[in-house]
Amino acid sequence: MQLAYDFNFSSRYLVLLLILWIFGICMIAMAALIYLPIRWLAGLSVIVIALHNCLDRFSAPQFGAAGWAWNLLHQPGIGAFVGRQVLVTYTFLPWIAVMAAGFCFGQVFMLEAEQRQRMMLRIGLAAIVAFVVIRAINLYGDPAPWSVQKSAAFTVLSFLNCTKYPASLDFLLMTLGPAILVLAYLDRLALRADNPLVVFGRVPLFYFVLHFYAIHALAVLMAWFRYGGPALSFIFNPLPSMGGPQQLFPAHFGYSLWSVYIVWGILIALLYPLCKWFAKIKTARRVWWWSYL
Repeated sequence: MQLAYDFNFSSRYLVLLLILWIFGICMIAMAALIYLPIRWLAGLSVIVIALHNCLDRFSAPQFGAAGWAWNLLHQPGIGAFVGRQVLVTYTFLPWIAVMAAGFCFGQVFMLEAEQRQRMMLRIGLAAIVAFVVIRAINLYGDPAPWSVQKSAAFTVLSFLNCTKYPASLDFLLMTLGPAILVLAYLDRLALRADNPLVVFGRVPLFYFVLHFYAIHALAVLMAWFRYGGPALSFIFNPLPSMGGPQQLFPAHFGYSLWSVYIVWGILIALLYPLCKWFAKIKTARRVWWWSYL
């Protein structure tokens, strides 16, 4: 993945501990946590999700030489490891609680269809209401309080601008709540095997890894079209948005948000047949390790 981010093998750039890092460390922890009774694990995960923002007042420098451990647990930051600069973005405490809650949520799928859909509806609505109430009070739930802006639209954006790094209580409520509502709706549908939601959902890691390489390759191609030959002097470095050296790139490097959305749509369309192909291979050939892709 580091090669996908940088498109070179230089050791001078940040090592980014992103989604796969947190998946890995949380799965290792879950290997032990799954032996807890479901009710205990569910209760502990909800408690951590609800209360971990109480730790926001502590910062890594307060722990001295052990500050790196706090970066791993709760506060994103940069530290040194075997001579490399490492950036931690996804921290352990909120995400292990989310993964544990998701593991417990699997029990819902053991219920009859009507009962589980009703329960998902209640959980999703409860999370959304909790978000609105807690965020409106504006005293707890996110380290970045919202404020009244120059217009109603910007005030709404401030209200919704919750902290993802680390994932705050407000952020988790405002994302998981609607996601569970959508899940309750989709559970009522009989989706075809070639539906994009089914296709991408069957090969999540395959798509995840592939889309990083594809995005970066498109960025290289678009830079070459825009800047010509000089693009070769900077484009095979991590992009500024991924922690790359801003001084190497032209001023105002990048594209408008609408251009990004268009490229995103094109990318989804291009990767769909590849993911569909690999999903069929996984179905036809029962190789145990392919289940992880």
